[in-house]
Amino acid sequence: MNSQWFRRFGEAGSGGVRLICFPHAGGSASVYVPLSRRLSSRPDSGVDVLAVQYPGRQDRRNETPPAGIAELAGRIAEELGTADGRPYAFFGHSMGALLAYETARALVTRGAPVPARLFLSARGAPAPYPNRHDVLADDREILAAVRSLGGTGATVLADPELVEMALPALRADYRALASYRWSGGAPLDIPMTVLAGRDDPVVAVEEAARWREFTRAGYELEVFPGGHFYLDQHLDAVAGLVLSGVGVQVRDAAVQGGR
Repeated sequence: MNSQWFRRFGEAGSGGVRLICFPHAGGSASVYVPLSRRLSSRPDSGVDVLAVQYPGRQDRRNETPPAGIAELAGRIAEELGTADGRPYAFFGHSMGALLAYETARALVTRGAPVPARLFLSARGAPAPYPNRHDVLADDREILAAVRSLGGTGATVLADPELVEMALPALRADYRALASYRWSGGAPLDIPMTVLAGRDDPVVAVEEAARWREFTRAGYELEVFPGGHFYLDQHLDAVAGLVLSGVGVQVRDAAVQGGR
């Protein structure tokens, strides 16, 4: 797979399933290093973890970010269309959950193989109007919003030099989120596991639960103690949930590989 778009932070899993991870707004592929390490350390894993590196950040900072969520999802789907046909699942956190969903829709439109499961974390279901937490007037509001959510990103923003480095990606991502409108369409034939923080200040559990309307293939909701970045405190539990969700595909791939 294209290493410009998809980054691996450990050994490729011995199983046949890939987990493709989508970062949050302002985030880069490296935010998934902890989850990748947790999964690779599990003897029952066999999952090959890859994270998407969006244009406009870190080593891609000189590239122009796509103008909107649908455009970025379409470009990711195009890259995935050249993959080797192995089964895979998506994991997206916050903005990444929305991108995972729209990338899956783009793959359906293209007639390409689709993910075996979507893991959608810390994001309410799509709507035909902008989410009020995504519409921010200026850099001051963006930085205040990021700081209020906590997580490692808020710690980084204590350093003025790092703030200047982070702002271009944050501006682009929040601009894309503010312009997003769900365009309608049939529910996906892809099972969904939705994850939420019980005390998330921007995503109520009820909003996350609305994802059940967007699939015909099975849905489950898992609520964790914590806020928007509950994931940082519950990596082991989330890793176990992922393994449970893709376990059937892992076993199937192993059987087929042994034939």
